[in-house]
Amino acid sequence: MTLITETFEISKQPISCIQCRLAEPLGFDFTFAYQPIIKLSSRTIFGHEALVRGPNGESAFSVLSQVNDENRYKFDQACRVGAIRGAAELGIKEFLSINFLPNAVYRPEACIQATFAAAKKYNFSINRIIFEVTEGEEVRNRSHLVNIFHEYRKFGFQTAIDDFGAGYAGLTLLSEYQPHIVKIDMELVRGIELSAAKRAIVKGIASICKELKIEVLAEGIETNAERDCLHEIGIDLMQGYLFCRPTLMAIGTVSPKSW
Repeated sequence: MTLITETFEISKQPISCIQCRLAEPLGFDFTFAYQPIIKLSSRTIFGHEALVRGPNGESAFSVLSQVNDENRYKFDQACRVGAIRGAAELGIKEFLSINFLPNAVYRPEACIQATFAAAKKYNFSINRIIFEVTEGEEVRNRSHLVNIFHEYRKFGFQTAIDDFGAGYAGLTLLSEYQPHIVKIDMELVRGIELSAAKRAIVKGIASICKELKIEVLAEGIETNAERDCLHEIGIDLMQGYLFCRPTLMAIGTVSPKSW
């Protein structure tokens, strides 16, 4: 995938929250790798997830470890703008999934403005943007997260809960808000064909989501056996090394042999 590296600068438009207005410059560089999400039934690419990497392809941890309370807002905004710009430059026509930090969003209607501006500037439809939050992030105020989700849906964005089954919220969050997509945690996917317990749990999640009209995406798939087992359960959206690694190479390197 094409390497896109630079220091991201956030627009200097007035921000209502004093924490944002007084924040220091981000102070470090990062880039993105885009990993495809596969729709198995049609053998097509459903979308791409933008994953942060260091400027020379270093791990996401090398970037995220530099994020703190002082630069969290600017980092979150830079991720949104950079992911959209990169997707546009790569010619991505499918959905674009962007991870966001709910603890960095003070007022959804204010914090989303840079995203709108980037989508307009790079001619990327907001209807093709998915905002996902990892269930593993300890959200300080769940009602605030639910409000963010509702606002994003109202603006026309898709929403997703990542790493479902591994975090702090679980079914309680799902009872308060039903996203467009639930992404099953890769630990439940790993070796699922060998574990009756994992199969039962994933079947349960899939059944609940079907009742709530939520699409289920299985991530972290590495083997044909995992793919086949999940397909038998009824999961159609998949992501993982079996299909394509999130490496810094050209879009279009997904091998249909693994589908």
